[in-house]
This record gives sequence, C-alpha cells and structure tokens, in this order.
Amino acid sequence: TMIYNQPNVKVSVVAGDLFDQTGHVMIGMPDTFDTAIPKIIDRKSVQGQFLDRVFNGDVAEFDRRLDDALRGVQPVASVAKEGKIDRFPLGTVAVLHEPTRCYFCVAYTEMNERNEARGTPAGLWKSLDSLWQAVCEHANGGQLALPVIGGGQARMSQVLPQQDSIRFIVLSFLLASRAEKICDELLIVV
Repeated sequence: TMIYNQPNVKVSVVAGDLFDQTGHVMIGMPDTFDTAIPKIIDRKSVQGQFLDRVFNGDVAEFDRRLDDALRGVQPVASVAKEGKIDRFPLGTVAVLHEPTRCYFCVAYTEMNERNEARGTPAGLWKSLDSLWQAVCEHANGGQLALPVIGGGQARMSQVLPQQDSIRFIVLSFLLASRAEKICDELLIVV
C-alpha cells in the first residue's frame, strides 16, 4: 500500500480475487464490446469471470445492460467478423450501476476480423483517462478495483509486462488525481 500526499490518495496492490472486492470494479473489454463465451471471449478472462460471477452466465442480460449503458455513444467503424461488428472509440466506458457499486466496462483493445483483441500503450493510456473521468462522474469516492491490465487476451504482455503495467496504471491515476479527485483508493488486484 502506498499513500501519496500530492495528491492525497491511497494506492494498493494486492493478491486476490477482483470480484471479492467491495468497491467499484473496472472490467477491460474490446472496442466491439463482444460478450460471446467461449467462442470470442475466453471464459477465464476477467470479462468471462465477470459474466459468470455477476450475471450468472446470462449473456442476454449482460448485452442488454451494455446496450443501455452505450445508448448515445456512436460507433466509429465496423469490422467484418463473427459476433458484434460495431466498433466504439477506444476509451468508451459502459457504466453498469448496481445498488452498492458500479462496474466500469472499458474498451481498451481493438478487435480484429479474427476476433483477436490487441492493445497498445497509447490506447491503454487513453482508456485509463476515460475510466478516471467516468469514475469521477458515476462513483462517489470509495474504492476502485481493477486488474493488472494488458496481459492475456490484450496481447500486450511483451510490451507492458505485469510490473510495468502496474506502474503505468499508478502513474495515470496519480496524474489524473492531481487535476480532480478520482476516488479514495485505487486497488490493483493481481
């Protein structure tokens, strides 16, 4: 746990289960907001676990909630592939409100024609900026939990290994927190 005075925030890196945390949670997604498991989205991915643990595997309900949250956001392109074809801007955040928390579904990778998600450090930085703005607008302080971003299906681990990903997230959070309070604590779950 690191406590910073300038800005006055707490950042913790913990080993554990993202979905056992009590605060708000960030879920990384592709720019198409695909949800089909296991054909397009890996069941073991954070997004796959989110579908199983929060929506009890109900893809139709997850899609309905995403569609509601994305209402008013215009796709910027389409991709010829199986599954969802509309591409939203990188950094689009679909906020799913629950009684005690929000789930921030953030498009931080681009999905290609083969349903392979690919991320870049620039896209991730832009997406984190969008996440911080959404947290300011929809969460009332508290704790925000997010996974280490960039490994797995994002295919960024060779460019942004786990320790660098954590530093990247913390730096983005600290810089954004200097402009405006994001939340009381950022919890990075490994």
